[in-house]
Amino acid sequence: MKKSFLGEIYYKAFKSGNPLHFFIAINTLIFLLLGVIALIDFFAKTSINSLLITQLSLPADLGALVYRPWSLITYMFTQQAFFHFLFNMLWLYWLGLIFLDFLNSRQFIFTYLAGGLAGAALFLLLYNLVPSFNTDQAILIGSSGAVYAVVVATATLMPDYTIRLLFFGNVRLKYLALAFIILNILGLNGANIGGNLAHLGGALLGFVYILQLRKGNDWSKSFTRKKRSLRVIKNDSPRKSKTTFTNQEYIDSILDKISQSGYNSLSKAEKEALFNAGKQQDQD
Repeated sequence: MKKSFLGEIYYKAFKSGNPLHFFIAINTLIFLLLGVIALIDFFAKTSINSLLITQLSLPADLGALVYRPWSLITYMFTQQAFFHFLFNMLWLYWLGLIFLDFLNSRQFIFTYLAGGLAGAALFLLLYNLVPSFNTDQAILIGSSGAVYAVVVATATLMPDYTIRLLFFGNVRLKYLALAFIILNILGLNGANIGGNLAHLGGALLGFVYILQLRKGNDWSKSFTRKKRSLRVIKNDSPRKSKTTFTNQEYIDSILDKISQSGYNSLSKAEKEALFNAGKQQDQD
């Protein structure tokens, strides 16, 4: 039976198991909810939207944060301005697709959430330690820090991967990420200081995570729960064990080759090995 348009969207967002679709869906639902409530506020002369934003956004004041600890997570799924929301979701979708072509769902989830937390940490740290940033009224809102983590992680993994941008033509990911970082550093004396700090915190997390991943340290494995079980195995006759792909050095060499020459330089066997390794990690 053919699914309806809304049914297909619901399946992709919440049933397919794709974290990229899920995170975009959560951001979209919160954005639409805030939009509807803002419309109600306009006609009913209420202030529900501002109260909700206060609860979802991350305050720079540590005293206020104590009473809203959930805002460390909710802020990275909340946007008010349309273009802020639109461009965050577009970059997340474009770079998220590339990310998931080479790494697994668990690693994507970790990069997004850890990137958002790293952005929050840098925002809180500098707003409470640097006098020129200090203001009790400052709040942080938006998924940009988490999105920057995905963007920079993808660019670090495959720096020479090329995408086509309107007005710019073909651009390598390493130059795209570098341009983002420079613009955010220059913006630290502008109106969106908190947002730029979150961007830089997320970008740093994405960069360091991929460097550690290349060394065999997969921080995303902290998301997996170790299962303890007892099994009795009767070994009447020797059986051939299923061969699994565990050669991390070989995978690292393939990733290095991608960084130097691009994905298209891989042989069929190397592409298959990379796919099988990612599939096996998904099952871990």
